[in-house]
Amino acid sequence: MIWARILADLIVVVHATFVAFVVLGLAAILVGAVLRWRWVRNRWFRGVHLAAIMVVVAESLAGVACPLTVWEDQLRRQAGQGGYSGDFLGYWAHRLIFFHGEPWMFTVAYVTFGACVLTTFFLAPPEYPRRAMAKRPASASAPPIA
Repeated sequence: MIWARILADLIVVVHATFVAFVVLGLAAILVGAVLRWRWVRNRWFRGVHLAAIMVVVAESLAGVACPLTVWEDQLRRQAGQGGYSGDFLGYWAHRLIFFHGEPWMFTVAYVTFGACVLTTFFLAPPEYPRRAMAKRPASASAPPIA
């Protein structure tokens, strides 16, 4: 089934994008904190970034396989692929994000990385916009009712 192979390759690309967001996001936060890039303190970016790695940490601690990996594996079997064999982009995305090792090694790596991301919330905290009313001068308030 060609559609299963194509969908499996697409999942690998989405998975690689997710991994890149988590890994490169932390690098950007650290570099951005030093260089005073304001965008790395955006609360939405930081919240999504933290949530992304915490999902990975929770899955790892619970002993749950990544749903993207499971889904890709099921699609590859439906496509009749025993091992990995995809198109060029899928092949390299797969090679970049999957490593062989003991499960405990990945759990330690994910928890350590998650702790690093959480630490950046203290070392370079996200900025929260101040309320517009708090910034307005007193003279800009509404005139008294007579």
